[in-house]
This record gives sequence, C-alpha cells and structure tokens, in this order.
Amino acid sequence: MRVVRYVGLTDTGRKRRRNEDAYVVRPPVFAVADGMGGPRAGEVASGIAAGAVRADETDGDGETRVTELILQANRRVYERSAEDASVSGMGTTMTVAVVGDRGVAIGHVGDSRAYLARGGELRQLTDDHSLVAELVRGGKLSPEEAEHHPQRSVITRALGTDPDVDADAFTVEPQEGDVFLLCSDGLTTMVSDHGILQVLDRHAGDIERAAKELVRLANKAGGEDNITVVAFEITDEPAPPLEDTTPIPAVAADDEDTLDETHGVPVIADDAPAPEERGRGKLRRLWPFVVLLLALALAAAAVVLWLLAR
Repeated sequence: MRVVRYVGLTDTGRKRRRNEDAYVVRPPVFAVADGMGGPRAGEVASGIAAGAVRADETDGDGETRVTELILQANRRVYERSAEDASVSGMGTTMTVAVVGDRGVAIGHVGDSRAYLARGGELRQLTDDHSLVAELVRGGKLSPEEAEHHPQRSVITRALGTDPDVDADAFTVEPQEGDVFLLCSDGLTTMVSDHGILQVLDRHAGDIERAAKELVRLANKAGGEDNITVVAFEITDEPAPPLEDTTPIPAVAADDEDTLDETHGVPVIADDAPAPEERGRGKLRRLWPFVVLLLALALAAAAVVLWLLAR
C-alpha cells in the first residue's frame, strides 16, 4: 500500500484572530496539532510539535514510530514552556499518521481526530481526550448533549503540560481507495460526521477539492475555531516507473558543428548536390549581374573622359 494523493489545509476561521493550528504533510508522515494556552502560547506549542514531527528523520513505521514522534514533540513543547515564562503552561493536541508496510499507524493525544472513509462509511478512529467525551463514555452524557455542552472544549490530555504524556497508538490495515482524514476540532464542532462523509463521497478522487469544501462548510457554519484538514488516499497499485532522467551528454568541442535530426535542423538529403556543385551554381546565377556592373562602369568612364576632353 502507498499514498496516491494527499492534501493539507488550515484556516483561521471567522472568530479567531490568530491560527493556533499546525499540520505536517510529509509522506509517509502526516500530523495535525491544535495549540492551547492563549493566542501566542497556543501558536507556539502547535508550531513546536509540528516542527518536531516534520524534522524527524527516524526510519521505520508502526506504533513505535508514532509514539516516539509524539513523545519527542511533547518533550520539546514542555522544555520551551519551562524555559519561557511568556508561554508557561502551553500545550497542544496532536494526531499523527505514518503509512508503512504494516499498515497506517495512528498516534493520538487530545481532541483532534483521525477518521477513515471506506465503502461509503466514515469511522472515527481516535477517542477524544476531553471532558465531555469521558462523560459520554461513562454514560453520563448523550452524544447529542455533548455537542452543545459548555465545557466541550476542555481536554483532559495534551502535549507539553507534563514531561511525559500517555499517547494512544494503534494500526489500521488499509484497503484500496481508503481515505484517512486528520483534523482539528474546528472542523468537527462545525460539520457533522455525516456532512464530512457526504463531502468525501461527492468529491471522491479529488481530495484537494474535498478538503477545501470541508473548510468552507466549517466557516459557513460559524467558523468558531481554527480549521485544519489533512487527508490522504491509499492505493494498492504499484508506483509508476520512474522516468529516465539520465542527462544528455554535453557536445564535445570537435562535434559542435555536427547536426542531425535531434538538433531540430533538417538533415541534407543524400541526393543533394555536393558543396562544390552548389558553389558553382551560385556563381552561374551571379554572372549576369557581374557583366551588367562592368558595362555600367565602362559607360561611366567613357562619359567622364568625354567631359574632360571638352
């Protein structure tokens, strides 16, 4: 399996002045982070976390890889928070996906989400680490009540608030045509799962257009938070062969005057006259003009001599 198409978009939304979201699109690694702790602190936290994932050069895939990516991002955010009083207490959510030979590994902390669209159905892969999600799982709130709960934005787990973090990690075995969607809650609080699925189905095969439409719908619904969408599509078709990029050899100095059909200049036909014959033909065409010029010169000389004789 391999990634055949992918896209990453982020938008400030209609109510926020700054964008505290960040994302990574660096196949086979994808990630979304949603910062918290105030405008500047949230922006710094998500940027540090995304930067840590983007800069990682570790080989491998699987749950170990996504867990290490999240732990590394957590350490960097926490260290910056401890060193800089202006961003003390900042944190960020993070959802990471790594596509590998063993499947698509997902790592997750917070209330950003990962979805899988397959066969006309949309499945939420991650569990929200939020207060209302805990209440729903405990049977104290219905999903409908959670959607409008005043504390629905309170998260119970985040990167950067502690030196260590407990990250969820699991692997999904992909199938041909699967679309994975990572997003911040700026999308999911504005657009229902059903609405997301409709967009993905309507724009199947055009993942970039689908992502733009999801952002547009979130803004149309109010755009109360920053909106970030990262999506990628899986195929089991082999990668196309690489094009031949062998450089064309430079022309040697001795061959600079050599022309053939590859130079875009017509090659002289085999039955064309030889160079010597072409030269004689040109002289024959010029001969009448030479005679005329000599006659005019002689006439002019004769006139001059007549005038002098007078």
